[in-house]
Amino acid sequence: MKYRKLGRSGLKVSEISLGSWLTYGGYVERERAVNSIHKAYELGINFFDTANVYERGEAEKVVGEVLKAYPRDSYVLATKVFGKMGEGPNDRGLSRKHIFEQLHASLKRLGTDYVDVYYCHRFDPETPLEETLRALDDLVTQGKVLYVGVSEWTAAQMVQALAIADKYLLDRIIVNQPVYNLLNRYIEKEVIPLGEQQGIGQVVFSPLAQGLLTGKYNSLADIPQDSRAAKLDNFRNGLTEEKIAKVKQLEAVAADLQMSIGQLALAWILRQSNVASALVGASRPEQVEENAKAVGLELPADVLERVEAILGNA
Repeated sequence: MKYRKLGRSGLKVSEISLGSWLTYGGYVERERAVNSIHKAYELGINFFDTANVYERGEAEKVVGEVLKAYPRDSYVLATKVFGKMGEGPNDRGLSRKHIFEQLHASLKRLGTDYVDVYYCHRFDPETPLEETLRALDDLVTQGKVLYVGVSEWTAAQMVQALAIADKYLLDRIIVNQPVYNLLNRYIEKEVIPLGEQQGIGQVVFSPLAQGLLTGKYNSLADIPQDSRAAKLDNFRNGLTEEKIAKVKQLEAVAADLQMSIGQLALAWILRQSNVASALVGASRPEQVEENAKAVGLELPADVLERVEAILGNA
């Protein structure tokens, strides 16, 4: 395993990290979830990601219980706040009240005194940004949060947050968690340039496009209607037979390099210096092992050209 600094900080995280979205605490059998986390740690993965809204806290419980087997200083733990956690008017968003209450609830479920990274899961237009940033800064001062991050914020929203943080000397955002893969490259236009300029690293989720970039689908008809992927509007609405055909061409490129298409997709992401880690999901330990093999794989210039030719405007 190799490690990179998370943004402009001294924190080092594994190039492959393990997430628990749509997997742990619900869809995946507990034993397989537990074994996947153990396998990740065994392989040198030190960055584990979850969120309060994943199965309404159940994912945090699974991740926390498994990681108790290891020294707390040997791994980096991230969770998130924003999503709906109850029926009350203050049970979602980025208000001071919701942030404080949810951080403490997450710490209890995770069985730890602090989280290394605390993400604002989405931007909250209903709460003054200064209120959100001051609340997070207070948690950093208290030692309950070590680093502050955001997820799926626009470049403009991050610029605004940085300006407020600098004006009032508040703790700065050091990481953003956006979707990024061969078929979804929107962050290349504004988000990555901002990250490089301001020291915000990217921890990208859905690097394999919900399994599409593993080559397991030959057509739209292959995707079961009751599968997790099919239930995701963003995934289903963006899926076309044309994209599946491009994936098949990418499989041929990967085969020429004697690697899987998934490893090609991850290696392609990790060539980007502003990316600190590719966040993968896994329902079996074997998947963690397969993904970890992408670390250190080099993609020659001619291969990158072939990939670009295949993708076009994908």
